[in-house]
Amino acid sequence: MKEKTGFSANGWIILLILIVIGFFLVTFLMQNIGVKKDETIMTILMPTLALIAFIVGGFYTVEPNESVIQLFFGSYIGTDKNSGFRWTIPFFRKIRLSLRIQDFETELIKVNDLNGNPIELSAIVIWKIKDTYSAYFEIEDYNNYIRKQSIAALRTLAMKYPYEAFDSFTESLITHTEEIAENLKLQIQERVQLSGLEIIEARINHLSYAKEIASAMLQRQQASAIISAKTEIVEGAVGMVQMAINNLESKNIVTFNPEDKRKLVSNLLIVLCSDQGTQPIIETGK
Repeated sequence: MKEKTGFSANGWIILLILIVIGFFLVTFLMQNIGVKKDETIMTILMPTLALIAFIVGGFYTVEPNESVIQLFFGSYIGTDKNSGFRWTIPFFRKIRLSLRIQDFETELIKVNDLNGNPIELSAIVIWKIKDTYSAYFEIEDYNNYIRKQSIAALRTLAMKYPYEAFDSFTESLITHTEEIAENLKLQIQERVQLSGLEIIEARINHLSYAKEIASAMLQRQQASAIISAKTEIVEGAVGMVQMAINNLESKNIVTFNPEDKRKLVSNLLIVLCSDQGTQPIIETGK
């Protein structure tokens, strides 16, 4: 069974009807005061009062983004999502469920990524109730259910991707955040589909290597960054050396033989690629 619309009416209209009934009842009593028709008065008065008391028991309010499940002796009648002052049959049992957007952060879990490296991660999940019948009757505790299913989905997802990629073609947890978030959302939604919950967004909130390998991985990252930087420096230096030699020769400033080129290239590369400031050595001759 799925959610269906419950039975309710505008409470203000019902209240207006009660006021009219009350007005005629008071008028009737005032017209019959002192008249010996006690049995007739009681015959009309008691059922009318009982009817008013019965109707009053059906009033309730529904806040925006709130729903009221209606039950009649254990049978599901429907769900009222009309906000405002409402009225329904007083015999109905009313259970309130919030339709507001909710969020939570999963607990920090440890799992091995695609490369077998232990990592720690958690996620933030934003969700709301879409089907009140499934959320209340199909699942014992939908709050606990969505938390456990989110952790299971996060664990499964983390095992399908590496923590970081060493090329631009491989998707990884740390570089492709949007793709990972969308995939995580779909994974959780698939797991909670029967519970009537809708996943609005799911995103990794904490991501790091596990403590036992964090130091080693930091050193590897630093080494990779240094190598990458050095590679760019060398490529730039080679281009500058080539440009300098070509300009000097094209403008006939100096003519280089192979040995002169070798010395010039060596000196320029030392100057351009050195981490520290270089000090020139001037040959003064003998």
